[in-house]
Amino acid sequence: MGRETILVTGVSRGIGKAIAARASADGFEVVGISRSAAPDFDGTHYALDLLDKSARARLAEIGEAHAPCRVVANAGIVLAGALEDVTDEDFATTMQLNLLSVIWTVQAALPAMRAERFGRIVTLGSRAALGKPERAVYSASKAGVAGLTRTLALELAADAITVNCIAPGPIETEMFQIGQPEGSPQRTRMVANVPLRRVGSPDEIAHAVSHFVSDGAGFTTGQVLDVCGGLSIGGSA
Repeated sequence: MGRETILVTGVSRGIGKAIAARASADGFEVVGISRSAAPDFDGTHYALDLLDKSARARLAEIGEAHAPCRVVANAGIVLAGALEDVTDEDFATTMQLNLLSVIWTVQAALPAMRAERFGRIVTLGSRAALGKPERAVYSASKAGVAGLTRTLALELAADAITVNCIAPGPIETEMFQIGQPEGSPQRTRMVANVPLRRVGSPDEIAHAVSHFVSDGAGFTTGQVLDVCGGLSIGGSA
């Protein structure tokens, strides 16, 4: 409990799974949230659907039980499509999981952090917040995460709680592979637009998160770090 406990959402696969594994390797007690657990998950797992309105109360219970002083709000969804095809349901689903659940997750851990006068909060944004075709709602939600991060950093600084955001570019996750399989024209075009000419790995995101949740990152707050192969400074993938 306390400083050695980290709460991570969306741990079943991809980036969240890598973050949880790195946190465990770094010596933290990992409390994971996702609809299902990976078979090799190392920590305490709670099966929870963050699209369920009851998740807020359940997160509060989990926060009270484990008193985590480190949080990684990773859970998210991408619903791609042209603007004219966006529905109210698409908007509500994306905003609840990508933005509202971040607030719920932070709220669940806040009492423990304030009691300890120590906290590390990391949110997961996206390079797409800077603009990406066919990602209108997703981009808006991730821009919201960046704004939320900066505002929480100001609100919580007096309690020695830092809040920072990692904004990944294209990362080799299961979802990415479905949309951009090896050898496909869309993947070739995307990689050509990345200055480093490759796709990132979940472990590279986990490495960046590891820094922000560490004790040594106490003088960095309100920042958005693009881990994107250079896309935030050039390219359009």
